[in-house]
Amino acid sequence: MSLGTNPFSWSTDIPISGTVGSLSLTRKNGSTIPVGNLTNEIEILLPRLEAAEANSTLLDLGNYSTLIINVTAPNVSLVLRLQPSEDVQLHLLMGYQEYPNSTNHVAQTLLPLPDSPPGEEYTWVLGPESLAGGSGEYYLLVRPVVEAGVNSTNVSVSISTIAAQCLYWDEIEAGWNGQGCRVGPRTTPTLTQCLCTHLTFFGSSFFVMPNTVDVSRTAELFATFADNPVVVCFVGSIFLLYLVVVIWARRKDILDSAKVKITVLQDNDPLAQYRYMLTISTGHRRGASTTAQVTATLLGTEGESEPHHLADPEKPVFERGGMDMFLLTTPFSLGELQSIRLWHDNSGSQPSWYVNKVMAQDLETGQKWQFLCNSWLAVDMGDFVLDKSFPVASEMDLKRFSNLFFMKTAKDFRDGHIWFSVVSRPPNSTFTRVQRVSCCFSLLLCTMLTSIMFWGVPNDPSEQKMDLGQIEFTWQQVMIGIQSSIIMFPINLLIVTIFRNTRPRDRKPTKCLKFKSRKQGKTGRVSPSAPASPQSMRREVTPDAIVKDIKRIAQSLSKAIKSPIPQLNEADFSKTADINTLLSLVEEIIQQQNQTSSEFYSNSCKKEGHLLLTLGSVNLQESSPCGSPVAAEEPQRRSDYSQYLHRQLQHLERELELLGPEHFPEHGHAQALQQVQGMKGLLESQLSSSSSVSGDALEAGDGGRSSCCKGGLPWWFVFVGWLLVAATSGVSAYFTMMYGLTYGLDRSVSWLISMVVSFFESLFITQPIKVLGFAAFFALVLKKVDQEEYGDVPIEGGLSEGSDVVLSARRDSTCSFYQPPPPTDIERMRSNMIKEQKVFALIREILAYMGFLWMLLLVAYGQRDPNAYFLTRHIQQSFSNGVPSTLSHKDVFSWANTTLLDSLFGEYPGFITDGNSKLLGGARIRQVRVRKESCSIAGAMRQSVPDCHAPYSWEVEDTDSYGPGWNHTNIPPDPSPNASLASPTPSPWQYQSQSKLRAHLVWGSLVLYRGGGFVADLGPDRESARSTLQHLFDSTWLDMFTRAVFVEFTVYNANVNLFCIVTIILETTAVGAFQYRSELQSVRLYQSTGGMHIFVMASEVIYFLFILYYMFEQAKLMKQQKWAYFRSKWNLLELAIIILSWSALSVFIKRTLLGNRDMEYYQNHQDQFASFHETAEADAVLGYLIAFLVLLATVKLWHLLRLNPKLHMITATLQRAWTDISGFLTVMTIMFLAYSIASNLMFGWKLYSYRTLMEAAQTMVSLQLGIFNYEEVLDYNPVLGAFLIGTCIVFMTFVVVNLFISVILVAFSQEQLHHKPSEEEEIVDLMLLKLCSLLGIKCKKDEKDGGQESDHTATASKAALPISVSHTQL
Repeated sequence: MSLGTNPFSWSTDIPISGTVGSLSLTRKNGSTIPVGNLTNEIEILLPRLEAAEANSTLLDLGNYSTLIINVTAPNVSLVLRLQPSEDVQLHLLMGYQEYPNSTNHVAQTLLPLPDSPPGEEYTWVLGPESLAGGSGEYYLLVRPVVEAGVNSTNVSVSISTIAAQCLYWDEIEAGWNGQGCRVGPRTTPTLTQCLCTHLTFFGSSFFVMPNTVDVSRTAELFATFADNPVVVCFVGSIFLLYLVVVIWARRKDILDSAKVKITVLQDNDPLAQYRYMLTISTGHRRGASTTAQVTATLLGTEGESEPHHLADPEKPVFERGGMDMFLLTTPFSLGELQSIRLWHDNSGSQPSWYVNKVMAQDLETGQKWQFLCNSWLAVDMGDFVLDKSFPVASEMDLKRFSNLFFMKTAKDFRDGHIWFSVVSRPPNSTFTRVQRVSCCFSLLLCTMLTSIMFWGVPNDPSEQKMDLGQIEFTWQQVMIGIQSSIIMFPINLLIVTIFRNTRPRDRKPTKCLKFKSRKQGKTGRVSPSAPASPQSMRREVTPDAIVKDIKRIAQSLSKAIKSPIPQLNEADFSKTADINTLLSLVEEIIQQQNQTSSEFYSNSCKKEGHLLLTLGSVNLQESSPCGSPVAAEEPQRRSDYSQYLHRQLQHLERELELLGPEHFPEHGHAQALQQVQGMKGLLESQLSSSSSVSGDALEAGDGGRSSCCKGGLPWWFVFVGWLLVAATSGVSAYFTMMYGLTYGLDRSVSWLISMVVSFFESLFITQPIKVLGFAAFFALVLKKVDQEEYGDVPIEGGLSEGSDVVLSARRDSTCSFYQPPPPTDIERMRSNMIKEQKVFALIREILAYMGFLWMLLLVAYGQRDPNAYFLTRHIQQSFSNGVPSTLSHKDVFSWANTTLLDSLFGEYPGFITDGNSKLLGGARIRQVRVRKESCSIAGAMRQSVPDCHAPYSWEVEDTDSYGPGWNHTNIPPDPSPNASLASPTPSPWQYQSQSKLRAHLVWGSLVLYRGGGFVADLGPDRESARSTLQHLFDSTWLDMFTRAVFVEFTVYNANVNLFCIVTIILETTAVGAFQYRSELQSVRLYQSTGGMHIFVMASEVIYFLFILYYMFEQAKLMKQQKWAYFRSKWNLLELAIIILSWSALSVFIKRTLLGNRDMEYYQNHQDQFASFHETAEADAVLGYLIAFLVLLATVKLWHLLRLNPKLHMITATLQRAWTDISGFLTVMTIMFLAYSIASNLMFGWKLYSYRTLMEAAQTMVSLQLGIFNYEEVLDYNPVLGAFLIGTCIVFMTFVVVNLFISVILVAFSQEQLHHKPSEEEEIVDLMLLKLCSLLGIKCKKDEKDGGQESDHTATASKAALPISVSHTQL
């Protein structure tokens, strides 16, 4: 393996400037063969990337034979290569800092060396051991060895000196070493020969050793901070970011702590003890949260709960992605839950609600039921319902792939994923956001440390690669990953585990909600919440209130026995208000049910298939004829309801005591108390028999409460976690900075870029894929329903038994949210919602289109400059000064020599006219001709007229080449097609094609001319132009065959930043006279550099963002409407705007490319004519496209204002009258065409206004508008002119046009009579009401359609006010 750069660049002790090579030998199995202590040296040739300087010196051994060599580096080898002029033996002596002699020298040798390979006889290699002095000056003495008696010699020798080193990387010392290697004699300035007795290799150990860092150099490395601040600053910024995020996380934790509670519903019956906990999860979809009043009802096999309003006055509920827990009480068990019914009143600003799932838990038995909802309760989304029942999910439903996959994915992202859970952490989790942020901080620093430790570790080239398809890796890479994981993950996993499993510190007594089944010996339950202040719950006791309480007891009895009671259905029961009578009926019901209790329970035991939770009647007996497990639990169920009924009677007794005997007839009050006390006595035996069981249950409950909160680690373990976070973060940050300072600036930047890219790739790509993959595996293979447990949640509010005060009613049954909204109200709310959505959609559409139109106008006027008109006007007047209406050939040359040259070459060199416009390149004059005998002569005139020359057409255009004077002699050769544009200019007598001239078609007043012709360049100054024109005039360049002359040039005015492409046209119709005409096109190729340029560019970008938005909207509409999309004219208008916009963009790009091309041509050929005609054409097309865009966009305003009643009536009028209008249009077209043809035939050969059919049609249109020159027609022919004008005015103006207007007026009057207000007009009225309400303006609705309908609407609005109040506000 060969490396061009030093892979161990951090080792700066020895500079390595040459190639670094690695050589190793491996066995077949891939293991490395260690090579060392060889008897024969291994030759290694290393090329030098930069050739070393070879100092060559020629010594004359007869006169001067000493050479001074300056060695600049220690421990180098010196290669001396000698080339004597003759084969002679040489004696070389080397001295250090002094001249050597036979006795005083550091090294000597005799050359040529014996037994040396060819070419190396006169090469002397001095190693570092021979150059003992190190760096400095060495003196080389060269003596020829001659025979005795010879005193001099004529031998000369050329000496080349090369300094080189051969080093290898010592892994043990972590540095370069030269032991066992030496520089060979074949070393040249471009190649180093190394002779070694061993081979170096890397990765011989099982573990990959990371890069080392010297801790003792801490102060020294931090002193180099100014040279390499990258890693230190990055680590410091991470610490600062951590502090900021911790502050944010702490605030979010405080907000989350307020959400972590079980809300005891305020409308719970304080006398009911049976308890359910509802856990409702709101979805994560956009707009999933709700502001409406939500109500829930549980339905079980043993009954149905009362509707409960799910609300918490202390915290918001049903937020997006939130989970709310409510405590709901019932007088008795509902048995096996079958469904839950949810509805809301559609109130608030965001009433739509997406409920994800609901879990109901029986806190008495610990049984749980799951309800998979995944539905919208909204009038504008989903099934368009506000009231829906959700059945209990079966085990198959829970283990369905979709449920398991989405449940696992949501849980892993919200709680399991350490990074994402910082934002979406469940409020119930004891793993706080601050702790999660700290774990992320520690993990990031550890990741940085392991990454920088192994960054740049050299790869062992001998190691075999393992591949898995397209993925290749080595064992070294695997070991680096394993070692990084061993260093990084255990400590961070320990920190996360400690934080997750540490119990919160008990600061005050709390109650746990972890309950087990009574079968497991745990019967503890949470008592109902009593009011916070009994005095606040007192109310004035009245007979009516006592009557209501008695009726409530009777109704609860009916629910308990699950069968209607005849006495309760009697009309006198509902109408009577006598307290004693009602109490007698209740007492009779209880006594009758107790007498039939044995048969009742026997019948209920016959039910099969599921666990029965029937309470039965209020039977005081504890035995049951059934021996099933259900019968064994019946006493406890009867005890539950007996206690509830006992509390009701006790409450009724207190009310009677407070009421007093004054509201009763004689002995009535005492009788009522006696009746209540008698019913209580029937229940007291049951309560006393179950008191021991209840006591045991309470003890078990207390024991459970004392032990249920002891799961997990002690609270003080959190300090261990924080200590580990601080230790790992500090150590990782310190060593990361040390490595960064050691590596140097370039290597640190490379590592940092790699680290950041790898981190974000892992965070946003790899880890989410892992989560999704694991969730899919979990749902497909394991199929385990994961229970969400986040620790114990305290119940907010007191949990105590009732007191001696009289409790007021907790439920106001008159509240609207206790009844689900009827279907008629839902339909009305949906209709109102749809109208409001249309209103807001219309407002958004209008505002968006106003922005779109504004951007379009900015783009349109940004491409045009008002100065263009003044520039073209000035140039036109300058070159047309003194031009007569017709010109002869001589007049053309006179105009060219005077006006043209004076204007073209102004007083400032290189500028035209007054010196404000720069002439780009030169100007050229071009003519088009016709061939001789291009037309046929009438037979009678052939003898008088010898020749005929037709007007110009493409068929008769002359494209031949001529010599001077239009002779066919001395014709210059045609230029080669491959000749460059810089070749000499062709002769003006030689035809050149349009492509070669880079010209374009020209629309003249008479005909369309080609871009080719005979061309003469006028030159760069006035003198050359004048001589060219004189030569053309003398040679009769213009003659009878000339049909048009064009003068073309381009100017640039820097004052207004405009290019102007000028074409002056002199054309004739073969009558011999030329007519002057000019065409000028202004183009802005360079945008201005001021602030307006940035503003226009921003407008262009925003405009095309609007176009992309409209493309998306039209694509959705096309997908919905299919082929019906193309039948709407407004859809076609939108499509045309989109197509024209992209066409304009493509033309804009083309114009830019053409402009750059033409400017490049001008820069390379500044002395030639530079044609900008293609650029000007592209700019003109761009202008036309933008103009049509503005036109269509303005027409679209009609569609946006379609909801305006007046415009709607105009549109309806035109639709109603379209049949008659189309007929009149046909008649008008026929008559208009007839008069246009007649006037052209009558006056076209004489009058200018009628010279062509198009001109005649324009004159007829002007006649209808009153713009007409009567005199020219009457002067030409008074009779025919008067007849033609008079009949045209009578038939066209007085008859047809007035009938056309009458048709429209009749249709308008009919539309007014039969106009029906549309839904769109109601939307407009609603929009105006919204705007007036927003601005605080009182506006009165127009009631001219009928007061009865308005009254009905007002009544309906008032009725819907409690439900749809949120939709009457912006």
